[in-house]
Amino acid sequence: MHVPDGFLNLPTSVVTGVLAAGAIGVALPVARRESLGERKAPMVGMVATLIFATQMLNFPVGLGTSGHLIGGALAAVLVGPATGLLCISVVLIVQAVFFADGGLTALGTNILLMGVITVVVGWGLFRLVIAVLPARKWSVPVATGVGGLISVPVAAAAFSVLFAIGGQAPVPFEALFLAMTGWHVLIGIGEAVISALIVAAVMATRPDLVYGARFRRTRRPESEPASVAEEASA
Repeated sequence: MHVPDGFLNLPTSVVTGVLAAGAIGVALPVARRESLGERKAPMVGMVATLIFATQMLNFPVGLGTSGHLIGGALAAVLVGPATGLLCISVVLIVQAVFFADGGLTALGTNILLMGVITVVVGWGLFRLVIAVLPARKWSVPVATGVGGLISVPVAAAAFSVLFAIGGQAPVPFEALFLAMTGWHVLIGIGEAVISALIVAAVMATRPDLVYGARFRRTRRPESEPASVAEEASA
């Protein structure tokens, strides 16, 4: 979903750049409160490295089209939404500057689409799903997968709106919207699977490193034995 230079006109690129900068400015103080203790710094580094590496790997979705992990929901669950946004922003900046993956004039657009929107949507859906699932370890990767699945086509739909406003080519909005959201639903499935597997792997070994794990339900269902509830909350 990396938007290259020239896809959007200058006013639209400037506006998205301002919005992205504002979101980063809001995230900076919030990230300081998303504490994982002394483990936060190495965890943030690992998440940024993981997202950078997985974004460089494409998987086929059909008809010669491929997709890659965006990582908004994954980063939000692992290190917190504000910190996750900062991780993705750093990754996108490095990709644009050193690998020409996404244009420099479109950097704000890419941060807005792949950072802000996927993090906000992914984290919001994670919190909704985790609130209704049982207090089990598997609920965290499942909720992460749901957030990843929906956040990708939402970001694609947002790009369609931006292109309708400031696109540099006369493409009908309906055709662009259907094409973008349709393909990115498939990419979102890949996003969901990869994100859920990564979070499940961390939950299996070090659940204390997963920021989103603290939001699991702790109230024991009436039909669940106390020993089971205690084990699930461990």
